[in-house]
Amino acid sequence: MQAMIGTFESIIIDCPDPRALARFYSQLLGLEIVGYDEDWAEIVAEGGRRPLVAFQQVAEYNPPQWPSQSVPQQMHIDVRIDTDFDTAEAAVLALGATSAGSEHPTFRVYRDPAGHPFCLIKPND
Repeated sequence: MQAMIGTFESIIIDCPDPRALARFYSQLLGLEIVGYDEDWAEIVAEGGRRPLVAFQQVAEYNPPQWPSQSVPQQMHIDVRIDTDFDTAEAAVLALGATSAGSEHPTFRVYRDPAGHPFCLIKPND
């Protein structure tokens, strides 16, 4: 194994409305919103455990066009579920996600309120 250079501190996601996207991911992942202002918001696990997920406002934001690469997806998050897909889907749609229309036996793809794709996954362990 290669020597460690550092530790995973945070991931920063560009978006038009940091506070709204922080609320969405806070509810999706059960993380706590720990800070926000007009152009920045942060969420972390209980007790402030890292890594931190932050959202930064970008003027003239262009959401990814998945699966097309005319505007690349930039990043995506996999969210492992312990329930069935239909139950989890109903919950993420109620939070403001939209279906990307991509269903596979082990994952389904959605878009968060800012257009970033994310997957609900249920791997065959």
